[in-house]
Amino acid sequence: MTLAFTAIVIENVLLARFLGVCPFLGVSKKRDSAVGMGLAVIFVITLSSVVAWLLYTYILVPFKMVYMRTIIFILVIASLVQMIEMFIKKISPALYRSLGIYLPLITTNCAVLGMATLVADPSYTFLTALIFSFASAVGFLFVIYLFSTIREKIARGDVPKAFQGVPIALITAGIMAMIFSRFGVLNL
Repeated sequence: MTLAFTAIVIENVLLARFLGVCPFLGVSKKRDSAVGMGLAVIFVITLSSVVAWLLYTYILVPFKMVYMRTIIFILVIASLVQMIEMFIKKISPALYRSLGIYLPLITTNCAVLGMATLVADPSYTFLTALIFSFASAVGFLFVIYLFSTIREKIARGDVPKAFQGVPIALITAGIMAMIFSRFGVLNL
């Protein structure tokens, strides 16, 4: 439970590690798109991190090929994203269109590669890698959903012209990051 809470809130992939900021800002204008992206990221981060841990532990380290990990992890992530893209296009064409370019960009999403690289480490067991990567991805969904909700409310409000669009989005993200950072100093 502590590991999951840490991954979701304290070491949030978006607000503490600043990984995945591009889709965070790009897809968070509407809640539906944000949730769709978040669910896709949950699947990709969890599965790619587990596969990365297995490849790292049982192939790359024993065969002294650790230097190949980034390229291999990118290939794993690209394959998973292609499968998700085909699935979403078939199941929900509207969601597929709303995610636009950001869906194939999950392949190069630094949150996905960052988590795969982070858990492919001897200090993680298979179970901790699975829990931490899944919880981190849930943290991504949680934050992008909150952010999209706030952005929708701000869009209906009266924002000064100089702050409209990206400036108010960055200010909002910064305030969220400050709030989330305070959880790390609590003795829970």
